[in-house]
Amino acid sequence: MSVRITTKSKSATRAGSNGEASAGNGEPPRRRRATAKSMAAGQRDISVSEFFAKNRHLLGFDNPRKALLTTVKEAMDNGLDACEEAGILPEIWVHIQRVGPDRYKVGVQDNGPGILRKQIPLIFGKLLYGSKFHRLRMSRGQQGIGISAAGMHGVLTTGKPVKIISKVSRRKPAHYYEIQINTKQNVPEILNGRGAGVEVPPNHLGQKAIEKHGIEWIEQNHGTRVTIELEARYQRGRGSVDEYLEQTAIANPHVTIHYIDPDDNQREYARVLDRLPPEPKEIKPHPYGVELGRLVSMLQQTESATVAQFFSHSFSRVGAGVARRICSAAKIGTRSNPRKIDRREADLLHKAIQATKIPPPASDCVVPIGEESILKGLRQVVPGEFFTAATRPPAVYRGNPFQIEVGLAYGGTSSVNRVTREALGELLDESDARTLRQFLITTFQGMGPDGADKILATAKAGTRVSPGRLKPADVDRLHQALQEVNLSEGQSMNVLRYANRAPLQFQAGGCAITQTVMATNWRSYGLSQSRGSLPSGPINVMIHIASVWVPFTNESKEAIASYPEIQKELRLALQAVGRKLGMYLRRRMRVRHEGQRRNIFLRYIGEVATAVSRINSTDRDKLNEQLLAVATRRTAEADVKLNDRGRPIEEADFGGNVIIVGAGGENV
Repeated sequence: MSVRITTKSKSATRAGSNGEASAGNGEPPRRRRATAKSMAAGQRDISVSEFFAKNRHLLGFDNPRKALLTTVKEAMDNGLDACEEAGILPEIWVHIQRVGPDRYKVGVQDNGPGILRKQIPLIFGKLLYGSKFHRLRMSRGQQGIGISAAGMHGVLTTGKPVKIISKVSRRKPAHYYEIQINTKQNVPEILNGRGAGVEVPPNHLGQKAIEKHGIEWIEQNHGTRVTIELEARYQRGRGSVDEYLEQTAIANPHVTIHYIDPDDNQREYARVLDRLPPEPKEIKPHPYGVELGRLVSMLQQTESATVAQFFSHSFSRVGAGVARRICSAAKIGTRSNPRKIDRREADLLHKAIQATKIPPPASDCVVPIGEESILKGLRQVVPGEFFTAATRPPAVYRGNPFQIEVGLAYGGTSSVNRVTREALGELLDESDARTLRQFLITTFQGMGPDGADKILATAKAGTRVSPGRLKPADVDRLHQALQEVNLSEGQSMNVLRYANRAPLQFQAGGCAITQTVMATNWRSYGLSQSRGSLPSGPINVMIHIASVWVPFTNESKEAIASYPEIQKELRLALQAVGRKLGMYLRRRMRVRHEGQRRNIFLRYIGEVATAVSRINSTDRDKLNEQLLAVATRRTAEADVKLNDRGRPIEEADFGGNVIIVGAGGENV
């Protein structure tokens, strides 16, 4: 037996050492696997800006339509917060300009106190930079991400920098910056004025500087304007900028909004209250909301000399007596050094906190809209015949105070009936819906499948016709059907969701507010409702949660998490307005019923009087008057007319905070 031995050539050896291992028997080479050393070489820090640049959908920039709305929302939230904190009645200018195909320029200006020069680049060009994250008080912004993320999205989609001009005083110069974010390092890069920005003088030279640099600015003594150019899509209807501004006016009756849309249509929402809401006060964290890991960090970082002082100085509603009870339950001396507390002792303190009765945190850190303001805001924007509102007492979840408010408007014409022929044509052209039925359901508030089918049947249009392929005659028939069809029965409830006075327009199905509305039994209040769905009828419900820290489900701040404490307060507030609505609907039904009875009596009283006078030879006219008086007395409820405060029904019947107008004050 002979054995043949072959040796590998140098070229084959080099190929194998280059990451490919040759099998030597005709099989494909095997790839060398990664090692710990090679994997370590590929690891590096990730900037928060770099992370969100690749995950913009987490911030509300997951499609062009939402990107436009999110940009306006974040800029307005900052402006409103700044005005209210400075004690200035807010006035906001919003201008959306179409500058190209799927490209828009958004300008938002406020009359707030302005921003210091050195802070402007950091606020608009650095993610997770702000003053609200560590502050426990009610505000619209929370994380320091929103407006800088909107600017980052604009730079990434158009390459155009964010433009900011801010003015702190009539006598001092304004400061103008063009900024973009360095996503690798999460730092701002100033592109104008050789990296230092531009000063705009306060005198007549300022106008020349504004014209020279192409600065957009509405002359004010103080304020800030941010301009962002981005790829976006403007579309009316649900989830639009128009709807957002309308809802903002409802929850903020002390704000004036000037709005110019991409078609140069101007609209103004004038304030109906000339006073600011009370300023919320900052509070310390409540012990019930502090988890073990955070407690350990606070103990290590505190400057207090003793554990008792640590609890008294670091937490809300903890005095010397409560601190002693916590230390006693944990069997730790009150004079122990907090920085020397180990993990085991910290665990004992955390358990002792949960077992100790501590008063709830102060509620002056949240400021509700108020029942009177809710009623004024609803009447200004939402048509209806019956309005009511309810504000719940403050409650607590995870140590965070919050308050629930609900406003309800019943009746009035649907937004479908108010749309013009020109607006309908624009909505059809802008829509990305595949079918006409889908267009109706997604465009108009409160439009359900049954209502859409009614309109399509009246217009003699197919349900699967594409909205963009309708001929002018088809659009005319559709518009006529929109005006004629009564949608009050097929219309579903429209839910307006708010968090700290800011509207929430997306992810309604995953929000605790919508889920609680659907779980409420509205049938007991006179409305029709299918199991697990919104009730039917011409109803708008506004629900507001005010909290020092709103539990959003994600960074885009579009839905509220389902904490049991929050859902309980939502249910109680909805039941409060539901009871008042039920009383109104039952009273209106009685008035209608008595009116029908009177009509029947009046129809036959003359014949009865004639027949009786012939039989008994009595005076027919006198008998007719007596019978008419009896019929009027027995159906007196048909004559009930209600003024704008619900009288002559006693205020106690509805419990106050009720307005009845229009059809509610007539015989129906």
